[in-house]
Amino acid sequence: MPTSPKQALLKEYALVAQALAAPARLMLLEQLAQTEAAVETLARKTGLTVANASQHLQQLRRAGLVTSRRAGKAVIYRLRDARAIALMGLLSAVAEANLAQVTDILDGLSGDAPAPEPITRADLVRRLAQGTVTLLDIRPEDEFAAGHIPGARNATLADLDRLLPALDPEAEIVAYCRGPYCIYAHQAVALLRNRGFNARRMDGGLPEWRADGRAILTGGQS
Repeated sequence: MPTSPKQALLKEYALVAQALAAPARLMLLEQLAQTEAAVETLARKTGLTVANASQHLQQLRRAGLVTSRRAGKAVIYRLRDARAIALMGLLSAVAEANLAQVTDILDGLSGDAPAPEPITRADLVRRLAQGTVTLLDIRPEDEFAAGHIPGARNATLADLDRLLPALDPEAEIVAYCRGPYCIYAHQAVALLRNRGFNARRMDGGLPEWRADGRAILTGGQS
């Protein structure tokens, strides 16, 4: 029986859905939402073997979510376009709205106290311009150097306790990290609030900020 145009279309749509149906591939997409990277770097970042990472990346490429180029002997991958970031965010939003286990996991990151509502990116822009907020980027140093929000300070979770004496206890603190699958900002906000700071996280992460068309800085701390 010949395949109808609709069946052919649905088969291609399902290819994209199947590409998202593995935690390892979601981790790879999260990494590529920060910056392009070689297979070896992606494997190290996600805890996969190089061979396994390469297999997952090939499936993502077949689904049209990533593309690659050669740089000498290295194969460099990147997201094909910002719509992959929107798709990742939608997947997260649907899961949070409809899966109780997702809500339980996220609530558990905040400890006993309920987490405050995240600040919108538009509101954060205004607050940064007014100088009324301290912004913390809770990603690893190499990701921060590859691109970060202007005015942000880099502080991993391991750094926070050491950084606390330098933070203004009167200022609101906003934390952000990699995007919809990253929990570093949730954990940082919980730690800061437990230490008596007024903290909350930004809605979205660095990829969503970039997708908005907002400015990005590269390099280390200014």
